[in-house]
Amino acid sequence: MATHAVGSAEFEQVITGNELVFVDFWATWCGPCRAFGPVYEQASEKHPDVYFAKVDIDQNQDLASAAGVQAVPTLMIVKQGTVVFQQAGALRASDLDDLIAQAKALDLKAAQAEADAQQ
Repeated sequence: MATHAVGSAEFEQVITGNELVFVDFWATWCGPCRAFGPVYEQASEKHPDVYFAKVDIDQNQDLASAAGVQAVPTLMIVKQGTVVFQQAGALRASDLDDLIAQAKALDLKAAQAEADAQQ
């Protein structure tokens, strides 16, 4: 299994200690979460260079609240300690693969420089 159950205690260490982290906020009672779970698991097997975390919102309500999670499943992408994407809703495998490719290709310094230039 290439996904990792993550809780409040280790969340900060996980997102700061890994280059690219995908976080699936989910719940056992959530039908779309159960449908998305195998898609997320398959993606984690195909991309061993990405850390795939799963956060059960019922066991980590403080973490879900701090992350602004209002619906599940919610996918968060953290690159170099910075949240670069967050969206609620289950994804198809092709959409998740596309997000993974975009996240890997994202040049955070260039994106920040562009954002600074626009302000």
